[in-house]
Amino acid sequence: MNLKILGTSHIARQSIEELKRIVTEYQPEIIALELDQERASVLLEGERRSKRPSLLQQVRSFGLKGYLFARLGHYIQQKLGQSVGVSPGSEMKTALEIARKQNLQIALIDQPIHLTLQKFSKGFTWRERGRFASDIFFGLIQPQKQMKKWKISQFDLRSVPPEEILREMIEHLKERYPSLHKTLIEDRNKYMVRKLVQLVRGNKDKKILVVVGAGHQKGMEELLLKVEIV
Repeated sequence: MNLKILGTSHIARQSIEELKRIVTEYQPEIIALELDQERASVLLEGERRSKRPSLLQQVRSFGLKGYLFARLGHYIQQKLGQSVGVSPGSEMKTALEIARKQNLQIALIDQPIHLTLQKFSKGFTWRERGRFASDIFFGLIQPQKQMKKWKISQFDLRSVPPEEILREMIEHLKERYPSLHKTLIEDRNKYMVRKLVQLVRGNKDKKILVVVGAGHQKGMEELLLKVEIV
């Protein structure tokens, strides 16, 4: 199978350099990205230039909990990105730009963001909401303790987290927020693998580079091993 998966950090300059190196060495004909059309447009055109729905439309589409979660996640990513001098999603934007410049095929394989947030709104339990509020509260008054709890203090934000720490973080997420883990990781892994299987079957002789967040890489590789592609 002519397919290679690159796990990235969305705010790490290391991921941008690694992407460029692998494109040069692997020479893919297709670049598949952990994006949907809406997020790809925002990356390329910017939030102000792309046609964004109104606040009311977003709440109706995502659900209130999904909308609030998306805004909080966006705020955190922006703050972390500012701390390391890299805009969130820069490696994905770089991949899009490389594909356009080299006339490579682009495949957007992620689940549409509105579907992901709808599922989040429906599945987020009261118990998880309480835990979430607690984590936010203690994160504000005891930030170092919370960072240690989530293993964030054990790696450099400018690089991709080591596999062992990443695995522990994902397991902690699964234990503390099972619905969140299912919606953001498990379900999307399955969705992206289905899209990849279709892509490979339709392009059997072409090299495909898959660029996804490092938290998805191992799960997707395990799912691909269980699938009969040819």
